[in-house]
Amino acid sequence: MAEQLSYAFITPSALRKGRAGGILSRLISRSGLELYTGRVFAPSAKLLSELASTLSGQAKTAVYLNALSAGSQSLILVLKGEDAVAKVASIVGNDDSMGGRGETLRDTYGDLVESAEENGKILYFEPGVIAPTSVAEAVAGLTLLAAASDAEGGTQDVATSFAEATEKTLVLIKPDNFAYPNTRPGGVIDLFARTGLALVGFKPFYMSVAQGEEFYGPVLDFLIEKLPDGRAQWESIIAFMSGKRPSECTDEEKIIPGTQPCVALIYQGPNAVAKIREALGSTNPANAAHGTIRKEFGTTIMINGAHASDSVENVVRETGIIRLEENDFKTKITAAL
Repeated sequence: MAEQLSYAFITPSALRKGRAGGILSRLISRSGLELYTGRVFAPSAKLLSELASTLSGQAKTAVYLNALSAGSQSLILVLKGEDAVAKVASIVGNDDSMGGRGETLRDTYGDLVESAEENGKILYFEPGVIAPTSVAEAVAGLTLLAAASDAEGGTQDVATSFAEATEKTLVLIKPDNFAYPNTRPGGVIDLFARTGLALVGFKPFYMSVAQGEEFYGPVLDFLIEKLPDGRAQWESIIAFMSGKRPSECTDEEKIIPGTQPCVALIYQGPNAVAKIREALGSTNPANAAHGTIRKEFGTTIMINGAHASDSVENVVRETGIIRLEENDFKTKITAAL
């Protein structure tokens, strides 16, 4: 069977309540699909209405989408692989699969409250996750999202939702979490959710060797000074992140996207840099506090689950290097469809 694309729309409520990690964990681990791309959206009323019209047979969901406030932040995950549409639909569930005990994502993260006295009148409906149920629906929805991704997608700013001054920070979920389809990428996001910060940016990407050299350039002199094989250690870090050592590449090869999947996240809120660094834990997982990402998911100083910027200045530097604002969501979907 040919590879397909499908998507999961994580609703504003589920995103705000920190449920994106759990949703991603189950989607990847149960489906075996590739996390192909993803993007945070602040969809317009027009996009929500058009998206609702593509979802035949999900009347409650259509009403929900049409009633959402325009500009409410949501997260779109795009998954790729064999029979992707049916696999994602089965894991997510639909309007008729919200009364179980956690079998579907909607059972776990959605809510449907009906009145027993008023012939099943819906009192409250929050699906948590929305997915197409046919290839035609998936293509129609992805086409709409790709077309709107420049104007209505990308890193958002939610400063007005906090009472205090805010800052943004960068997280990279490292390649060790993607060795095979598993719960680890979502688990990392799940642990960061306890910070109370808003997840406002999301981008799967492949770091090139050239990006790795620039990204980790500031630590080269330190490693050379402290270790007899400092340059070799530095090259190993870049190879871990990109798939190749700089000394093994021509200049032309260095600028090609690497082979190791990563996900870049942007969090926003008061003291975001410090809060994320605390949740991340010590560089050496052996010294990291219990409950931190590196204690839970790290194994060595290099293979330690995630990276987080250590200052607001480095957020600017590092997001520029990985070209976070470049919209490859549209180009990847257009190419695949």
